[in-house]
This record gives sequence, structure tokens and C-alpha cells, in this order.
Amino acid sequence: MSAHEPLATSRPPVPPAPKSPPAAGARSAKAEGAPPEVTFDIRDLCVFYGGSQALQNVTLQIHTHEVTAIIGPSGCGKSTFIRTLNRMHELTPGARHTGSIRLLGQDLYGPGVDPTIVRRHVGMVFQKSNPFPTLSIAENVLVGLRLNGVRDKALLRERLEESLRMAALWDEVKDILGRPGIGLSGGQQQRLCIARALAVRPAVLLMDEPCSALDPLATAKIEELINTLRASYTVVIVTHNMQQAARVSDRTAFFYLGKLVEYDATRAIFMNPANPQTEAYVSGRFG
Repeated sequence: MSAHEPLATSRPPVPPAPKSPPAAGARSAKAEGAPPEVTFDIRDLCVFYGGSQALQNVTLQIHTHEVTAIIGPSGCGKSTFIRTLNRMHELTPGARHTGSIRLLGQDLYGPGVDPTIVRRHVGMVFQKSNPFPTLSIAENVLVGLRLNGVRDKALLRERLEESLRMAALWDEVKDILGRPGIGLSGGQQQRLCIARALAVRPAVLLMDEPCSALDPLATAKIEELINTLRASYTVVIVTHNMQQAARVSDRTAFFYLGKLVEYDATRAIFMNPANPQTEAYVSGRFG
């Protein structure tokens, strides 16, 4: 998605292929001294569910081709926050918000903006892997493209392999693409869901505790994948794992009781936090 591609169109054009990712673990290159490009500009965001307020006056900018970690104790508003970034919180009855969110310069909640198109640009991977149980591995990856009206068989084949390669899953499933996706291991299912999100070429990938149900080996594969994806995507990840946030993210936001307490480079958050609450949380004294 470019800054000029409208969110209110009935069907967005097929976007260009993402840049080839670097080796796992590499950080995306930035011109020295150049200001970072902003993917999300969030100002005074408040979110309510009925009479309960989940987020209070959150203001921050999420930078392009970076991994931003959202940390904080349970119930502090982390998942609500990332769900506002693709308007999924609106699926909860009674949800409403104040403040503004701009995606690459466009008002995410502006008049005529279609939430379905927003979710094409801002993909989501959930805590529990959710492949469609009746679909094959291949059809799980391609379902979003088919729903968007893509019928070109050559394009579908190309996007299938591309997405599975980007999700580091192609070599493991290329000979069993017709088997049910639900038959894969837990870690493979989560990477299959990532491939499904990547197939429609979003600008952003949101990940809500994607490793919480995985064993250490599968977690390591997902983290390696996240490090690779930052070259082509903006990634926002919610995690309870402090070590994971420190390993994979460029910037970290600490939330507590619905408020953004501190947001800074990850190294600063973990090595020299400015707020005593942040220091107490990352050092394990509460949470």
C-alpha cells in the first residue's frame, strides 16, 4: 500500500511484490540521519466497550519496516490497541473510540473508509493458530486472494509459493499442499496463518501473542521469521515474553491500566527506562 492508495476504494489493485527479505536476523537498512517513515500516526486514542474504558489517550507513531513490541500485564489494553489498527475491535458490540489513527497518511476511520479494505492492508495473526479445517494447505494460503476475486491460476501458484517461502514453510509442505492445513503441527499451523496473511500483500502485519501456545523450537522459528519480515513489512507484536520483545523488536511500548506508560527504542526500554513503572515491569517486580 502506498501513501496515496485510497482505503475507500471498492477493491484495491493487486500491490507490487514485496522486497526480497535479507538473511534472518538482519535489520532493515536506513539512511543514516534520515527520519523514519511513519506507518501509523496515533493521536489521543481512547477506546470504550460500553461504559468501560479500555484505552486512555494513547499517542505514538509506529515506524515503517520496524518491529514494534507491545508489552504490559494482562488486561492493560495491548490486544485492544492492536485491534484498533485494523478496526477489528469494532466487531465487539458496544465498541467505540475517540482520537485519530492515520495509516500512511490516511485517516483509518475517515468517511467512506471500508473496514474490509483496511484489513486487507493490515493483516492479523492471532494467539491461537486458526487454519480453516476443511481447506487444504494450499487453499488456506489462497483463501484471501480468492475472496478478493483473484482467479488467475498462474498468479495464484506464484503467490502460494511466495507466501509459503516468506513464512519459512515452503520446504516443509511443498509436497503435501493438498493435505488439510489442520494436520500440520502447532508451529507449522501458525506459520501457515502467517502465509495466509502475507498472500494478500498487506502493508502491516499485526501479531497478537503468536508464540504463546508454541514450544521453544516453534517459537524460535516464528522469531526468526519476524526478523526477516521487517525488511518488507511493518510488524506490530503483542507479547508477554520480555525476552522475546528484546530479541525481535526495534521499539517497545509499555502499557499499564489502559495507558501508554513509555515508548522508546527497545534497548532503552530494557536497559535504561525513563519511567519507574517500566523499570519495575521489565525487571519482573510486578506483572
